[in-house]
Amino acid sequence: MLLDIQPGDEVFVPSFTFVSTANAFVLRGARPVFADIRPDTLNLDERLVEDLVTPRTRAVVPVHYAGVGCEMDALLEIAARRQLQIVEDAAHALFARYKGRYLGTFGTLGALSFHETKNIHCGEGGALILNDPRFIKRAEILRDKGTDRKRFFRGEVDKYTWVDIGSSYPPSDVLAAILLAQLEKRVEIYARRRAIWERYDQGLAEWARKNGVRTPVVPAHCEQSYHMYYLILPSLAARQRLIAHLLAAGILSVFHYTPLHTSAMGLHFGGQPGQCPVSEWTSDRLLRLPFYNHLEADDQASVIETILGFSC
Repeated sequence: MLLDIQPGDEVFVPSFTFVSTANAFVLRGARPVFADIRPDTLNLDERLVEDLVTPRTRAVVPVHYAGVGCEMDALLEIAARRQLQIVEDAAHALFARYKGRYLGTFGTLGALSFHETKNIHCGEGGALILNDPRFIKRAEILRDKGTDRKRFFRGEVDKYTWVDIGSSYPPSDVLAAILLAQLEKRVEIYARRRAIWERYDQGLAEWARKNGVRTPVVPAHCEQSYHMYYLILPSLAARQRLIAHLLAAGILSVFHYTPLHTSAMGLHFGGQPGQCPVSEWTSDRLLRLPFYNHLEADDQASVIETILGFSC
């Protein structure tokens, strides 16, 4: 709404993402253009964006998968040259950085998630980062049912009224309190998550090499958020067998996104199987391991030991 997206506008989104990334724009009448991902970080492949730009293109939405930054320098250069807006989906990436700068602060706008699966959460909810001051006034109105109530509370008007479109977007006070308590403990939370991530990475490195399994790639210029730890198995069959192997030991492991371009809605918007081959290949092979703030070292050791007993 802040970008005044109109029916017929086009917005680039990676196919390998959650549906919310596209829905935000589809709900305003835009057409999502599905782009493939890089085979290393699983982020939007910046090398493909230029060829997808049309006169209808309005925005590019890089998703920082697993809290590892997209190649923002290249994306910002393209956006500036082609007069596009960058809207960062930083749902996985709270407090992560790209070349020393926080993710979510590069684009015109950034979106954060506090869904229950995130590092810091309140069940449902999120936040919008405004990196362009000209959007602040309208953002306050849109989030407050289209009224100028914030101006009234600041004493800028003698009464508030309906002045724009909008809805009720603020979280409840109870959810905000839950978030605040975690934000105050963020150093401790992120230290725990880093330790969990590193135990997986060290404990599975040799097994992964021997079995042709790929572990997460984190470029040197990226400081990740330690949002998840995943494995990319050699085949769909191997991935499914490992899920069953872990489940037999009482360990839940799950796959991740089904590519949007092959979904029912994706096909409706012109997506075609084979359009984003890296997304399709990755979707069939990626497996997420148990990862939460209070995962105890002994429980994690059991997960690692169980995986070491599996052969692809």
